[in-house]
Amino acid sequence: MPVVSAPVDVTQTPEWAALVEHQKEIAANFTLKKAFADDPDRVSKFSHDMGELHFDFSKNLINEKTLRLLLDLARAVHIEERRDAMLAGEHVNTTEDRAVLHSALRAPESDRGSLMVDGQDVVGDVHDVLNRMYAFADKVRSGAWTGVTGKKIEHVVSIGIGGSDLGPVMVYEGLKPFANAGIDCTYVSNIDPNDIAEKLRPLDPETTLMIVVSKTFTTLETLTNAREAKAWMLEGLERNGAIDGSDASRTDAIKKHFVAVSTALDRVEEFGIDPENAFGFWNWVGGRYSVDSAVGLSLIVAFGREVFEEFLRGFHDVDVYFKETPLENNVPVLMGMINVWYSNFWHTETHAVLPYNQYMHRFPAYLQQLTMESNGKSVRWDGSPVSCDTGEIFWGEPGTNGQHSFYQLIHQGTRMIPADFIAFVNTENPLKDGEQDTHELLLGNFLAQTKALAFGKTADEVRAEGTPEPIVPARCFAGNKPSTSILGTALTPHSLGAFVALYEYIVFVEGTVWGVDSFDQWGVELGKQLAREITVAFHDDEALAEQDASTQALIAFYHEHRA
Repeated sequence: MPVVSAPVDVTQTPEWAALVEHQKEIAANFTLKKAFADDPDRVSKFSHDMGELHFDFSKNLINEKTLRLLLDLARAVHIEERRDAMLAGEHVNTTEDRAVLHSALRAPESDRGSLMVDGQDVVGDVHDVLNRMYAFADKVRSGAWTGVTGKKIEHVVSIGIGGSDLGPVMVYEGLKPFANAGIDCTYVSNIDPNDIAEKLRPLDPETTLMIVVSKTFTTLETLTNAREAKAWMLEGLERNGAIDGSDASRTDAIKKHFVAVSTALDRVEEFGIDPENAFGFWNWVGGRYSVDSAVGLSLIVAFGREVFEEFLRGFHDVDVYFKETPLENNVPVLMGMINVWYSNFWHTETHAVLPYNQYMHRFPAYLQQLTMESNGKSVRWDGSPVSCDTGEIFWGEPGTNGQHSFYQLIHQGTRMIPADFIAFVNTENPLKDGEQDTHELLLGNFLAQTKALAFGKTADEVRAEGTPEPIVPARCFAGNKPSTSILGTALTPHSLGAFVALYEYIVFVEGTVWGVDSFDQWGVELGKQLAREITVAFHDDEALAEQDASTQALIAFYHEHRA
């Protein structure tokens, strides 16, 4: 393992003990209704701006002492030192002995030569690849790059899984209003054949470009789907008479209709893709941190260079902010520590992210991987067991859909579920229902939910509405349910990049407190290994005999009922 400072056993610090006692005080005496009544300046004290994003923490179960104690804990685990080590390129990913430099993916080109890691000019390398991507995307968008029959590309199918899929899908959906080249993107990830079959069915192979995203070009799901896409492409072109079926015509078709995001150029070439049309990234980029790398090639094709550069600037501005802003005013630090407050001292298990913008409907799914793959660990970065709960279960759906689904549990259930509510002042599609501004109707719901969660509704208030006494208990709301309100001016490439970077650093802060390596993902490996072994057992008696009784019985049921 690389030589990095050992994690602090946070539960043995006086700062942790102080927070344990403080939580008891808050639980016994604090209500949001009283806190707001007693302090007319509460909102201003607990509100911060980060660029175009405004954060209101006032509806959290915190006071000034809470934040002071949480920041004492952050300093006890050396948040600032570990942040600086990561940004400097030290190998803070200990189990893989790697630097963690997703921040370099969005550094401006003027920073070439400013960050040398393991003998490489990291920023220079990034921009060399970016410039190749921009040049390629320009050719596709302009029609200079065509399919084998000379037709302009109208559809891009990006084939990947995990971070190679969740990030690009989330951003493509988030920035759809900025697509301006008449090219739509489709994303295939699931090895279930239903996924690729449904997504390819409406497409024309003559106008479709496939992007195969796999760093090693060995990922089971991605390569299986890539081969299926290759067969679909060649069969379709032959059926249309676009190619004659000869080896030469098939080879040419693959070179015109397939490119790769990978560093395994030999495997790329073996597949039939021209290595000149392969775009790489580096082992210091974790998959869930890679949307702003070559993994985002489909986004550049859909949106163009200017939009992608603005997306990167959103990330970079948060990188600078996180590095330079004192902890007391540092939004990612405050959000990360407030999450620790709930997770470790209130023993909450889940965290809801609720965007009141339909374009962000895949943002909670993206955060599920970012947060849970990063911090779902039971050992610390030195291999020792963790000493407290780690990770949060992130989930969510867009408002107002969620209000008619799971908000019942958040409002009146027995579990405390901290929630981030996200909305924007301006909408991409301003509409009116008669005289009613529809966006203001949405924002009215956004504001109402956090108010209801914070302040609730007493039995006396319910009775005053004339509610029959037997029904009064069912219509009471306890309140004191925590939430953070985040308002942006508009959902733009810049603000979306800022949102992603914000949650990247929240993950980092939490991981540092818990002492875990937030940048490896060994937990996904055992299932992959066993899947390879079990797949053989479907048709190999010897392999089947090595399986457990449950697996054997399930395979037997499969064979009995397979049509």
